[in-house]
Amino acid sequence: MIRAYLFDGEKATPSPTDIHSLQNALTRENHLLWLDFEASSPQIDEPLLREVFGFHPLAIDDALHESHIPKIDDWEQYLYIVLHAIQFEVSGETKLETLELDIFLGSNYMVTHHDRPIQALNLVWEECQQHDRHWKSGSDALLYRLIDKVVTSYLPVLDQIDQEIEQLEISVFHQPQPEIVEKIFLLKRMMAQLRRVIAPQREVLNKLARDDFAVIDRQARVYFRDIYDHLVRLHDLSESIRDLIGGTLDIYLSVINNRMNDIMKTLTIITTLFMPISFITGFFGMNFFAPVEGLLQTWTGLAFFVITLLILTLTPLVMFWWVKRRGWV
Repeated sequence: MIRAYLFDGEKATPSPTDIHSLQNALTRENHLLWLDFEASSPQIDEPLLREVFGFHPLAIDDALHESHIPKIDDWEQYLYIVLHAIQFEVSGETKLETLELDIFLGSNYMVTHHDRPIQALNLVWEECQQHDRHWKSGSDALLYRLIDKVVTSYLPVLDQIDQEIEQLEISVFHQPQPEIVEKIFLLKRMMAQLRRVIAPQREVLNKLARDDFAVIDRQARVYFRDIYDHLVRLHDLSESIRDLIGGTLDIYLSVINNRMNDIMKTLTIITTLFMPISFITGFFGMNFFAPVEGLLQTWTGLAFFVITLLILTLTPLVMFWWVKRRGWV
């Protein structure tokens, strides 16, 4: 899908997307064009980018065929910027996806290219349709609004991940299962993926806020500096969440070890209590008949059975009382 909006200085209206109409739109003074490519064919996109805007073949190839980390390239008459939006899904299988957004920014146009729908971009597109004031400050202000929406969309994702960690912590204490470890490592991989996006994207905003670019007004740098500050806070927040994930894993291992210690403690107590009984039965079961015969001559069979039963019963009880008095139970 290819869509375009043209601002003529007073209002913005949809624009045709053929080569001739786009070329005429770029030659008009005080006009601002936003051309958006969404999941369109490279065979269709490439002629428009080359013939209408005259972008360098390397920049076109990067936008249509390559996947990059966030970066910014200065081609003097225009900027080529790569950003990443994120999408977090918890329904069914929890997963975090990064959506690449390629932006070409000129003095009177902005071209965006992405293979999948990006919610932040669609929000800015709808706002620009409803309010013409978003167009009046130029293409760099339009770029600021788009990047601001993309960066702002990161915070709800981090909040969702934080909530997932809280649920895992509750599950760890109440019902630790092996599936919890899988979720912990899944969230850990997500945060590593998010870190690989936020860190270079922060450098992109740092350049927009401090470097001299022909298509960026000097007064607009303060707005990009504000987004840079947001990314710094997001980076610190993501590091804190990574620490929480590591802490959750440590808690899980501690709970499992404590439960294992309790099990071993119980089994040890049971073994200790029945050890004297095993000794007594083993002793009288040995092949020494003289003591047994002497006892049988002194006591009746029933009396000998009762005494033996009392000994076997009282011995573990006495052992349990002694272990409890020592504070081992």
